[in-house]
Amino acid sequence: MTLMSVENVSFSYGAGRRVLEDITFDVPRGSNVGLVGESGSGKSTLLRLLLGLDTPRSGRILFDGQPLEAKSGRYMRSYRRRVQAVFQDPYSSLNPAHRILRIVTEPLRSLKVPGDHRAMAEEAMAAVGLPADSLGRFPDQFSGGQRQRIAIARAIVARPELVLADEAVSALDLSTRVRVVDLFRDISERMTMVFVSHDMGVVAALCDRIVVLDRGRIVEAGETARILADPQNAYTRSLLSSIPRMPEGA
Repeated sequence: MTLMSVENVSFSYGAGRRVLEDITFDVPRGSNVGLVGESGSGKSTLLRLLLGLDTPRSGRILFDGQPLEAKSGRYMRSYRRRVQAVFQDPYSSLNPAHRILRIVTEPLRSLKVPGDHRAMAEEAMAAVGLPADSLGRFPDQFSGGQRQRIAIARAIVARPELVLADEAVSALDLSTRVRVVDLFRDISERMTMVFVSHDMGVVAALCDRIVVLDRGRIVEAGETARILADPQNAYTRSLLSSIPRMPEGA
């Protein structure tokens, strides 16, 4: 069953060159879909559209069969409950003046989610492998990998159906990156994920489907195993040959 559909989406900033051209793909419920491409491929712009931060110039995005209404405040409040994001930099994404409890429970407060927020935060922290007493500390008391785990806890605390991850391991060192990818793999067993990255190795380790973007167009898409075994596009082959992959067993 499809959770999100992108149908013939194009986008440009002002009257300039189109950043995205006729983008179409599906995100099946319970699947991990990787959006991969080099800088300038359009993947970050596409993520903004999926988050409802911008609207397509043409085409449409459907979530659970209904059009994503980015200009409707009422719709977006409901959408935010069901869709959350994890961003690239674990240092700038957490407010250094706030304790972890306030950071992790921020979506619960802003979305007016009922229930025991501390208990929900403790559950989210346990899911990312951090103890409950971490909630009383500040971000500067944690390593980069731990901060990214906290950011993930914040994204999953409201139990969304879809998590959008934007280059969520690229700022981490290799050993920490492996552990965080393993964490994303565990979390993806409970929710659907779209993982945006320039690193084909990370996407291959995590995602069962891949969408390859080059200069605003999809040049190849399909099951990860098929694309890794028999890439049809020269750009895909160059990504596979030139971008470092995760170590075996990651």
